[in-house]
Amino acid sequence: MHARALRAEGLSHAYRGRRILSDVSLTVPPGARVGLIGENGSGKSTLLRLLAGVEAPDAGVISRPDRTGLLWQEPPFDAGATIDDVLADALSSARAIEAALEEAAMQLADGGDEAARVYEAALDEAARADVWAAPARADATLAALGLGSLDRSRPVGALSGGQRSRLSLAWLLIRRPTALLLDEPTNHLDDGAVAFLRTTLSDWPGPVLFASHDRAFLDEAATSLLDLDPIPHEGDGAERREDAGSAATAATGAAAADSAVGDGPDAGGSAADGLDVASGRGATVFGGTFSDYLVERERRRERWRVRYRDEQAELARLEALAERAHGFGRTSASRAELRMARKFFADRNARVISQRVRSAERQADELARSAVGAPPEPLRFSPPRHERPLDGGPIIEVDGVEVRGRLRPVTLTLGPGDAVLVTGANGAGKSTLLHVLAGRLAPTAGHWRAVGGTRAGLLEQDVTFVHPERSASRVYRDVVGAERAESVPLDTFGLLSTGEAERQVGELSVGQRRRVALAIVLADPPELLLLDEPTNHLSLALATELESALASYPGAVVVASHDRWLRRRWHGTRLELAPV
Repeated sequence: MHARALRAEGLSHAYRGRRILSDVSLTVPPGARVGLIGENGSGKSTLLRLLAGVEAPDAGVISRPDRTGLLWQEPPFDAGATIDDVLADALSSARAIEAALEEAAMQLADGGDEAARVYEAALDEAARADVWAAPARADATLAALGLGSLDRSRPVGALSGGQRSRLSLAWLLIRRPTALLLDEPTNHLDDGAVAFLRTTLSDWPGPVLFASHDRAFLDEAATSLLDLDPIPHEGDGAERREDAGSAATAATGAAAADSAVGDGPDAGGSAADGLDVASGRGATVFGGTFSDYLVERERRRERWRVRYRDEQAELARLEALAERAHGFGRTSASRAELRMARKFFADRNARVISQRVRSAERQADELARSAVGAPPEPLRFSPPRHERPLDGGPIIEVDGVEVRGRLRPVTLTLGPGDAVLVTGANGAGKSTLLHVLAGRLAPTAGHWRAVGGTRAGLLEQDVTFVHPERSASRVYRDVVGAERAESVPLDTFGLLSTGEAERQVGELSVGQRRRVALAIVLADPPELLLLDEPTNHLSLALATELESALASYPGAVVVASHDRWLRRRWHGTRLELAPV
């Protein structure tokens, strides 16, 4: 059965008066795997929800396969549902397809062309969904994603954040929709799980569109890239993308929840297959690898900087020319001499001044209309200066620390400037070790000692705020204290724009909320900085800047990460944890 393409034409969308997407058009044909990239808040999650039918665009037309599945960044399951409940729901689609095939087979016995057509369509759908292998595929998927050993009567609410995310991915893959829309699919996946997902997507017969900050996965899995934070092309005007805060709100109601993660309705219209394309002021397409894209993007950004510099210099020249024209004919002669010459020069001088002023102003207006806007400054990751002098001795000493059932014995000593990358499969205890070092979890064996009043700051994987209705700047001030917020304001770090800082934290995207949490940790730089999967949900640019900043952090840094891009470029110590 030939799968349909996923298409959108002229999509525009705003949220509470903020423009998110503008005139985005794209086609993702069957078998294509398009990586969706862009800064936090550029509209990636919003675009996926629009394409899935969870939200309706303000303008534009969408055509999707009948069965389109969306993976949310945040799991949609009720906390009281068990793993068995989730699996039963995932397999319900295959069972429904199988039941439809059996019904069509029964009708086939009565004969007739229509019955034969219905049976053939049902058989094609059953083959596409691989319904006969669905139970075995479910077991294999759970095992590949590190969930095979879990008690299936366990409630979803009792799982860790990483386990819930992997269960959501397993649910969608087992359900096997025609088209896949994935939001950060590699978050919380170890190397084996990422390899499984990459193979699964490469064999997926329908269209695949995935938003990701996983640079290695983008490099390996995407057949092309769609950038929602594009560099202006030559010839673009001065109009720039406005504040594009992502409307990362959860759908409410059973029907909305079903469509959010399951099979979206058909929006109608035909989906012509062909090369995947994208257009519009808010998106550009790139057909190479992610590594190639980085090189080309920097070339375009440099051309943007040069063009902006040259255009601003020309505007300044024209403005100066107009000013000089206004002053043409002025002299230091005496008033008597001026009165004598005024009659002769008055008309001629006025004409010259008028012509020059009008010419300069006309050229300036034309240039201003066609000029590009200022290129955005790169996001800065600049933690405040370390305030407590470090003498070079140990900051923390760990001797045989163990947490029964969660972490094997660990021994290490850290001093100023030390950087340790903690790796290991899911369940090896990476997050557990960070919680022990942060003083939030007591070990069951061994001991550790923080030297000289060493303070630890921990950035956790799952960021939640007690008051989601408060602005990001208010939350920052509440947590770090008024005095500290005054001396080290939130904009010190360059992690959020002014508009984002004044929005309610509950309305921010997952990545933007992580930026707020990171700023809180760094407001009073700790001697021991603990980062749990720090690049998850961060933009590609910020993840790169974060890696560079960690290399010069004055205290000790411990990073737990599955990020293969980060691991390949890590120059500090490595600590591999074995599974318990």
